[in-house]
Amino acid sequence: MPQEISLFTDQAPLNLLSLLLNLAIGVLLAIALRIHFRRFGSTLSNRDEFAQVFPFVLLTTVLIISIVKSSLALSLGLVGALSIVRFRTPIKEPEELAYLFMAIAMGLGLGANQTIPTVVASIVILSVMALIGRYGQDTASTNVYLSIDCRDKNGSNEDFLKKTSEIIQKHTLNCDLRRFDIREGSVESTYFLDIASNDNLNALISELSEYFPEAGITFLDQNQLPSV
Repeated sequence: MPQEISLFTDQAPLNLLSLLLNLAIGVLLAIALRIHFRRFGSTLSNRDEFAQVFPFVLLTTVLIISIVKSSLALSLGLVGALSIVRFRTPIKEPEELAYLFMAIAMGLGLGANQTIPTVVASIVILSVMALIGRYGQDTASTNVYLSIDCRDKNGSNEDFLKKTSEIIQKHTLNCDLRRFDIREGSVESTYFLDIASNDNLNALISELSEYFPEAGITFLDQNQLPSV
């Protein structure tokens, strides 16, 4: 019986130098993960804001695992504590969840003092993801709703519709006019677009803004593209 009690109460001292080293390596891995997500991630909304979470998640995981790994009692207490925690921030994209798991995995490896395997595995995984993201962007397409609201000063509704269609067709794989509204002093058209890449999207925005400087241009799709 005393041996069972000591099993739950005894714990190895935490090596402060090892913890600091793992935290320092965790900072470097978190920065690399942020850069990778901002460069190769396909999520188009709040990418910079979401990337700021990675260092916090990774370093916190390192600290938790470093503390509880030497004590079975602390490990059991951690399980009980996490059972009452509820995360209510919605994850809009599966890719965001994958990057969060990557940050947690890095933290678990460093917290368990598996530094070299963690660094090597992280480099391999991020390299593979970068290759997939780099060569997958050329073939991927995005379905987007485009809404253009423009003041019709000269009453040239037909010219407006014709010109917008010409510009859109230059930068999209396919476009479909879904709605065209004529109001007093303004016209609004809504298209459903199939865009090959972000470069085409940026080119479309630039040309529309140049030809219709006073128009309101809104893009909307499942990735929640921002309005411009």
